[in-house]
Amino acid sequence: MSARAHSLVQLSVAGALLTLAVAAPPAAAGQGHAVPLRIATYNIHAGTGSDGVFDLDRQAAALRALDADVIGLQEVDVHWGERSQGLDVAGELARRLGMRVSFAPIYSLDPVTAGSPRREYGVAVLSRFPVRSEANHEITRLSTQDENPVPAPAPGFGEVTLKVRGVPVQVFVTHLDYRADPAVRVAQVADTRRIMARERAARPGTRQVLLGDFNAEPSAPELGPLWRELRDAGAGTGGTYPAAAPVKRIDYVAVGRGVRVREAAVPEEAAASDHRPVVTDVSLTRG
Repeated sequence: MSARAHSLVQLSVAGALLTLAVAAPPAAAGQGHAVPLRIATYNIHAGTGSDGVFDLDRQAAALRALDADVIGLQEVDVHWGERSQGLDVAGELARRLGMRVSFAPIYSLDPVTAGSPRREYGVAVLSRFPVRSEANHEITRLSTQDENPVPAPAPGFGEVTLKVRGVPVQVFVTHLDYRADPAVRVAQVADTRRIMARERAARPGTRQVLLGDFNAEPSAPELGPLWRELRDAGAGTGGTYPAAAPVKRIDYVAVGRGVRVREAAVPEEAAASDHRPVVTDVSLTRG
C-alpha cells in the first residue's frame, strides 16, 4: 500500500469514529450509573434537647455532623412562641447549615400580638439541592389545638421535588399521630399511600423517599401497608426514642423503587433532641 493510500485509510477510520461519537446520544454515557445520596430524618423537638434546654447551636451542630444532602425535620416551630424564642427555627437551621428549606405547617395560627408573624408548627425539608416544587398535603389528623378534636383532614404532610444529578426525587416528610390507639395512624398510612401513588403516577420515573417520626415500631400492624411499596432503610439499626436511652425505633427513612440502600445508622446523639436521628446512604438508579 502506498503512503497516500495508507493516509486515506487512516482518515476514513478517524472520520467513521467521529461520526459515531457525534451520533451517540449525549445521555448514553450516564445511563446505568447510580447516583449517591445521603438522607436523614430528625425529630428536633422544636429545638429543645433531652435536658429540656432550647439550644439551636447544639442542634445545628448535630445536624451538621450528619453530613446529609437531604434532611427531613419534625416538630419544627416557626415563630411559635416562647419555647423556641419566637424564632423561625426552620429558617435558622437552614441558614446555619447553608441549605435550602421547605416548611409545611400543620398548624398556622393568628399571632398573639397584631402585626406579628403567624404562629406555625410543622415539618420541614432541608436540602443541598434546589427545590424544584413543593406541596403541603392534607392527611387525617386529630388536632392538639382543639379541646374536643375529631379526625379530619389537615395539612402537614410535606413534599419537595428535587433533581439530584439529573435524577428526579420526591421527598416526603411526615409526623404520624402519637396516641396509643392506632386508629388515626391507620387512616394516616392510607392517606400517605394514596398521595404518594398519585404523585408517582404524575411523574413517572421519579424516585420517592418518605422521612418521618411514625410514632410506631416497624412491626406495628398499622405500618404494614407502607411496606408494600416502601423499604424500611433503617432495618437492623438501633432505637431512636428516647434519645438518652432509646427503647424503641419510631423514626424512619423509607425508600421506594429505584432507591438502593447502601448503609443506615442511628448516630449516638443523646442531647440535641428527645429523639435520635437516622441517616442513610442510598444510590439512585437512572431511568
